Amino acid sequence: MTMTLLDIMRSASVIPVIAIDDPEHAVPLAKALVAGGIRVLEVTLRTAHGLGAIRAMAQVEGAIVGVGTLTQPDEFAAARDAGAVFGVSPGLTPALIEAARKSGLPLLPGVMTPSEVMAAREAGFRQLKLFPAVPAGGVGMLNAIGGPLPDVTFCPTGGISIDTAPQFLACKNVACVGGSWLTPKEAILAGDWARITELARAASALR
Repeated sequence: MTMTLLDIMRSASVIPVIAIDDPEHAVPLAKALVAGGIRVLEVTLRTAHGLGAIRAMAQVEGAIVGVGTLTQPDEFAAARDAGAVFGVSPGLTPALIEAARKSGLPLLPGVMTPSEVMAAREAGFRQLKLFPAVPAGGVGMLNAIGGPLPDVTFCPTGGISIDTAPQFLACKNVACVGGSWLTPKEAILAGDWARITELARAASALR
């Protein structure tokens, strides 16, 4: 059965935001995260190895791989063909809306203001990424916007840590949070997969 975007969000307390600098790291990193209970992985296109990493991670048993930092329409089909099952963008434009529809890739678009939330909602999006979450107003913003727009569910990302994540997850309109703390660069470079599994285990226990 195909998972909806909301299903994917609800199956993860934390979605790690991953940037791969060395393709050799992709599979062991994915395995370390899944071993710690973090199955939903957002692989960003911020490096030249993004699509290759998605292709490799999609083969890891238990991993649900999405593509992040979608900013160009042609990236949607390429990411889908590489094995991504959902997409994440820092914002939303008419061209991205069209590309998402054409590709069939479920999109979690970034928003920062109430007007952007309403525009995304009008375009048919009910699951949104509050980005950057902390500069956008954090927990206070999420609680305030939940009143007039109760049918929107968020994945706040940007500036969230293991210490502040529970505050965000306690919001009624938050299904999960995004964070980069699960994949510290020094641990990846050192091949310290045990540390990443430990970080994943702590994150998967959050609620």
